[in-house]
Amino acid sequence: MAKVITQETFDDVVKENIVEFSMSVEEAREETIKQFEAQGIHLGNIIKDLNVNTDTGIPLMNESVDELKRLVEQKDADPQTVCNQLTVLADECKLSVPHRVLAAKLGAYDLIVSQLKEKTDDDVSLKLLTAANAIVNKQPDVFNHESLAVALNRLKASPEAKQACELLKWLQKACILHETNRQMIMEENLTVPTLKPFLSRTEPEVIRNTCALLRYLVLDDDIRVEFGKAHEHARQLAAETLTEITQLLTTFKSDADTISDLMLTIASLTVRNEFCQTVEEAGGLKFILDAMVEFPDSMKIIREACKLLKALAGNDTVKQNIIQCGAAPLLESALNRHKDNETFARHALVCISTLALREAGNSKALFETGISETIIQTMKIHSASKIIQRNGAWAVRNMVSRSRDQCDTFVAQGVEDVLNQALNEHPSIAQDVKSALRDLGCKVHLNEEWKATGNDMVKHHTESYELQAQFNRLVSLDELDESRQDDLKRMKGKGK
Repeated sequence: MAKVITQETFDDVVKENIVEFSMSVEEAREETIKQFEAQGIHLGNIIKDLNVNTDTGIPLMNESVDELKRLVEQKDADPQTVCNQLTVLADECKLSVPHRVLAAKLGAYDLIVSQLKEKTDDDVSLKLLTAANAIVNKQPDVFNHESLAVALNRLKASPEAKQACELLKWLQKACILHETNRQMIMEENLTVPTLKPFLSRTEPEVIRNTCALLRYLVLDDDIRVEFGKAHEHARQLAAETLTEITQLLTTFKSDADTISDLMLTIASLTVRNEFCQTVEEAGGLKFILDAMVEFPDSMKIIREACKLLKALAGNDTVKQNIIQCGAAPLLESALNRHKDNETFARHALVCISTLALREAGNSKALFETGISETIIQTMKIHSASKIIQRNGAWAVRNMVSRSRDQCDTFVAQGVEDVLNQALNEHPSIAQDVKSALRDLGCKVHLNEEWKATGNDMVKHHTESYELQAQFNRLVSLDELDESRQDDLKRMKGKGK
């Protein structure tokens, strides 16, 4: 078994090389690594690139944590000194996850949370929150009930924009890859009432961070948990906030970044049939189409618009209204203009396929815009993209499945060759491509999953006959024991 040492032991040797032997930091670090490796010691658990104070040989993170602990004990500590030490700590934590883990082990996170419980100078509070964010980033396990209580208490005090954003980011980082934290935050009865007032704030950055937190609360990215509660969280948040978020689209209609964030959040929360209707009634559908007209070159807005239209199409009535309100030419124009952009094309094609699904009227309206040729051209441009080929096949199939009169046009425009190429280059989506070819009336080879031979069928029927005969013998009166015969005779007598 390989020998290991602690971080403290490694740091002490580096310090000794700097102080006792007057080495530079790099020389001391290299010499220390050579010494331990020569002794057969495994250094995989050691952070070798800690920034070190050239005078004392002590890592800057250790010094800042120790200094902060000392300053906490002084009731009249200089706020600027505290801010300086917190800045050093935050900068060190931003370097890597191991640095953050070390900071938590040194007690920095607990110290910060305890200080945030108390009333502190605004500048100090902001630095404390920045440091807390730096430690929690990609290390959500350190977040706990005490952290949540502190964050909610400070949010309830309606802080200024910078502090509010840092508090919201703190909760956001606690949600990423951590289902337990998400459930803990949602199970706290004060969470939604505390967050909802921030949707009434006028600062765009506060609105965007609030929306981001709502989206993170409905993530389902923790592989350690078999079943999450993303749908339940989305349903709860949508019931409380969806109307307000939709109405904010009009409030920030000239802010492209905020509009895209709002649309993404609405799409994330629209997880039930009735929520689609809620968004439409709040003016969301009209705004989406207006935004696509006003910002035709904004990739963020038209991409999020396609995502949101797809989500709203989960309601059949709203799906029809989307096309009736004029979405078809806007989608064709957007896809034609930006068909070279792979990310947008993926979302646009799946939006088209959703709108055309089981809706002949929608399919006809889309077809009349000339979107068939645009779909085919997009698939040709991104022939190497499996997702675009799959989404394109979906769009083609859903458009022609209930509108057979479109098939000739699609075939004349060369869709058969495009689909056959996708079939050869992307075997994993063969089922989707073959479905499109089948509904187009093109030649396609469909594999039979199982076909019985003559011997198999004879064997199957023989076994079935034997089982039936066996069953008949078991229920025959002659095969029953004496007590069972009496029971049957008694039952027959009662029947008569």
